[in-house]
Amino acid sequence: QVQLAESGGGLVQAGGSLRLSCVASGSTFSIYAMGWFRQAPGKDREFVAGISGSGGSTYYSDSVKGRFTISRDNAKKTVYLQMNSLKPEDTADYYCAKHRLPYNSNYRQASDFGSWGMGTQVTVSS
Repeated sequence: QVQLAESGGGLVQAGGSLRLSCVASGSTFSIYAMGWFRQAPGKDREFVAGISGSGGSTYYSDSVKGRFTISRDNAKKTVYLQMNSLKPEDTADYYCAKHRLPYNSNYRQASDFGSWGMGTQVTVSS
């Protein structure tokens, strides 16, 4: 069973930046798409960004496009989320997730993902 461990969350002022990391266990990291999701208090979990196994394809929600960048280092089995120009509405618990299936190019919904980390909290103050 793969394990995912997020880190990098914290408290930041609006306009600031944070970089989240997610380290995965297991030997087949590079063949799975990875994603970042977030859940704010009282709200449903929402898709933030996804990246293909090779890292050559990415997809973002409209709310973060142009501000957030997802990337991965397959040698380190790590996926990153660089968050710039943070806004108070970005405040949430952020989760990384591994796709259910290898070599799959659909990675925009929570139902596409089968393994989840415990999350890291991001708080953006105004």
